[in-house]
Amino acid sequence: MTAEGWIQILVFFAVLTALTPLIGAYMHKVFRGDAILAPVLGPVERGFYKLLRVDPRQEQDWKAYARAVLFFSLGSWLLLYAILRLQGSLPFNPAGFGAAPADVNFNTASSFVANTNWQYYAGETTLSNFSQMGGLAVQNFLSAAVGIAVVIAVIRGFSARSLRTLGNFWSDLTRTLLYILLPISFVGALFLVSQGVVQSLSPAEAFTSLEGVRQAITLGPVASQEVIKLLGTNGGGFFNVNSAMPFENSSGLVNFFEMLLILIIPAGLTATFGRMVGNRRQGWAIYGAMFAMFAVAVAIVYAAEGHGSPAQHLAGIEGGNFEGKETRFGIPSSALFAAVTTVASCGAVNAAMESLTGIGGAVPMANMMTGEVIFGGVGSGLYGMLMFVILAVFIAGLMVGRTPEFLGKKIGAREIKLTMIGTLAVPLFVLVLTAAAISSKYGLRSIYNGGPQGFSETLYAYVSQTNNNGSAFAGYTGFVQPNGPGNSGAFGITFADLLGGGAMLAGRFLPLLAVLAIAGALAGRKVAPAGPGTMRTDTGTFTVLTVGTVLLVALLTFVPALLLGPVVQGLTDRMF
Repeated sequence: MTAEGWIQILVFFAVLTALTPLIGAYMHKVFRGDAILAPVLGPVERGFYKLLRVDPRQEQDWKAYARAVLFFSLGSWLLLYAILRLQGSLPFNPAGFGAAPADVNFNTASSFVANTNWQYYAGETTLSNFSQMGGLAVQNFLSAAVGIAVVIAVIRGFSARSLRTLGNFWSDLTRTLLYILLPISFVGALFLVSQGVVQSLSPAEAFTSLEGVRQAITLGPVASQEVIKLLGTNGGGFFNVNSAMPFENSSGLVNFFEMLLILIIPAGLTATFGRMVGNRRQGWAIYGAMFAMFAVAVAIVYAAEGHGSPAQHLAGIEGGNFEGKETRFGIPSSALFAAVTTVASCGAVNAAMESLTGIGGAVPMANMMTGEVIFGGVGSGLYGMLMFVILAVFIAGLMVGRTPEFLGKKIGAREIKLTMIGTLAVPLFVLVLTAAAISSKYGLRSIYNGGPQGFSETLYAYVSQTNNNGSAFAGYTGFVQPNGPGNSGAFGITFADLLGGGAMLAGRFLPLLAVLAIAGALAGRKVAPAGPGTMRTDTGTFTVLTVGTVLLVALLTFVPALLLGPVVQGLTDRMF
């Protein structure tokens, strides 16, 4: 650890905090209907409504809103699966790639529609430029827009005074795409190109290395996909090594910019929430809870990686753990990126996650085990945190003997039951699926390493997939290419592909439906005036209570699993 490293981290914290109210205020204007770009993009928006034959002014209750989300997501899944299966017959395929196995394509389609972007394949040796642009990049926009639209609907339910409706999904989706994701992505892509990130439709460039080996460097439309993979907390890389590849992440400045892209919308939505409910302090209270857990995660990862592993010390190697790190970024930026990508629902990485020390690797895993509510994915992080806020209100109400209420609305038994489903179903899925993977002969085919490392790889895989993160400990696989580059002889490991695909869909849509139902129940509920006994939820005390609730409910569920994997590895003198 160095003073320079801590300064880098503190600067990132300061810039993120400064941008939060600015991005939040802009998104509030977008959904209030007075976006700055409306004079330019308004005709496009109206044309889209005509094309879909929808009336954006027609309000939907939570059931209609949920049906629209499911219908749109199903259509997105079918379209992406068709593109992946027909890849060999589609244009912009200079390498002549055929389709990956059906079960791998099922996993991939589920992954990108669920905003997970888990990848069982190497992008540069498996997918054509058309699949990357017309398939994956498009879903990066659409899945992110769905998450943001849902959280806006949920906020309306929390803030409504008499209406039972949550808005119109098609309007929210369109405005998210036109006024938030596309403009920022356009400017961000231009910046990345100016800094050396590749944007090309040319075939691979052949060259001879210094050792005399003939090799080829894959090119492609990288910058345009890179910016939305980060902004939309998607994470799926154009290249197998993701943001450790210079063509995706070309310099220290670009690395800093890419980390900001991951968190600016999840953080900004807390400010949007405060404005929409008429209490900006409430938004800052939620931001404070998220930021506190994020800061602790960064500090632990940096300290662990800066200290090194027991195996290093036993071998007489002093200093930090540089294994698996991109030397351009070093330990501070690698540790910060590892924390950023796992507190958000983003699988992008600039270092090998499995090469972290035992304790350093436990923290990213623990970040995801909170349910991805420490900022989390665009939209999904905030609505997940709001369910924990409801739990915190319920616990506080029990302690003082009052009916729990949030923003002046009474929280009833139905809302608590739905909240428990939304917060506990995903951890239950993770534990069951991990147990199935390590105890069956079908699951063992995917596990490369033995001991605590092998267990950690398996646990990380299902924590990441079910919580819609997408980052991975290498070693756990669902796709094998035994005959070298390309798809010749490739086959999928059906157990891992199908189990993981199902986990991603369940992890995405079960909490989403639960929180929409909660918002629907609260939308028509009358607001009770604050009294002397009303517990304020916009204070530091309540922020601490919310953090405690997240840790108790989410992390304690996984303590035994963490002890079996990364903690044991952190205490041993062997790497594997």
